[in-house]
Amino acid sequence: MTKALLSVRDLSKHFAVEAGLFGRAVAQVRAVDGVSFDVAPGEVLGLVGESGSGKTTVGQAVLRLTEPSGGEVEFDGVDVRAASAEEMRKLRKRMQIVFQDPFASLDPRKTVGFSIAEPINTHSLISDAKAVRRR
Repeated sequence: MTKALLSVRDLSKHFAVEAGLFGRAVAQVRAVDGVSFDVAPGEVLGLVGESGSGKTTVGQAVLRLTEPSGGEVEFDGVDVRAASAEEMRKLRKRMQIVFQDPFASLDPRKTVGFSIAEPINTHSLISDAKAVRRR
């Protein structure tokens, strides 16, 4: 059996419900609770579910775009939850979420060229001048 490139165990993400003048937490919404899966090299994982079922939250928690409340995430042998900001920046170059809804993925106020160049520039994959030429 092939070793998993991405391994997720018991992933959870809970959001506090705040109320009152001082925004005190009065309850929790369990957006994701107990999600586990493995993705082997070369495999693609598609998360399918109803609107509001936590698909986006799972992807964001795996990439630590939102901090998970619990669970374990390992990518290519690296404990994602324990990774520093710099390590996460390097890992995110190799990890990707593709959203089904293009309106949630693309900003209509930006050109397609800008949208394509933005992650290239963010991760310093090529110089700004080369990115502009590639547009």
